[in-house]
Amino acid sequence: MSDTMVLTNAFLGGMNNCGQFKIEVIDVIKKNINPCIGCFKCWEKGDGKCIQEDDQNDILEKYVGADIIILSFPLYCYAMPSHLKAVLDRTIPLIQQKMVEVDGAVCHVPLVDFSRKKTIVISGCGFPDWDGNFEGLRIMSKNSFRDPIMIFVPETPMMNASEAKCVAKPLADKFVVAGKEFAENYTLSDDTIKALETPMIPKEDYLAVINRT
Repeated sequence: MSDTMVLTNAFLGGMNNCGQFKIEVIDVIKKNINPCIGCFKCWEKGDGKCIQEDDQNDILEKYVGADIIILSFPLYCYAMPSHLKAVLDRTIPLIQQKMVEVDGAVCHVPLVDFSRKKTIVISGCGFPDWDGNFEGLRIMSKNSFRDPIMIFVPETPMMNASEAKCVAKPLADKFVVAGKEFAENYTLSDDTIKALETPMIPKEDYLAVINRT
């Protein structure tokens, strides 16, 4: 299991502690998702579907029907992995060519109602720092989704290291608590996010462990 998914599963466990949510996990790397070819046939048809015959239209249907979208992925070159980026690129059938200005920003008019959807972005990286690594992803997530909850976690390779269990388990436990908080409030406090993003061990110790491996 990926390091980031360890944390996401903990969050889901806390979130669905009372079984009130129907959760479906889609492993997009196992799906056949082609890149967007920029033909804009979806805008011509306006039916919310892509003309490419792969797994994306099934994902689009699930995306439209979901109340909560959680994107969980490791940081690749300071952004999301290419297979997940392809999924995001190909959500353009869910918007229209027409543009409007909202609060000073120009955006496409949505084809479906996104106003009640909650989006959570959970990403982990192998660096010991938050600063200098997640800023680009933060901007991308903020511009791509409506008021997303963003949780960016450094040092995540320790989540699958048995010798790091003494610091990894407390972080996973925090994600369980955060999941419960989200289920109750449909948001997370700034203090909660800060606790989830705090490195597990000092940078010097982490670098010593990584460089010794």
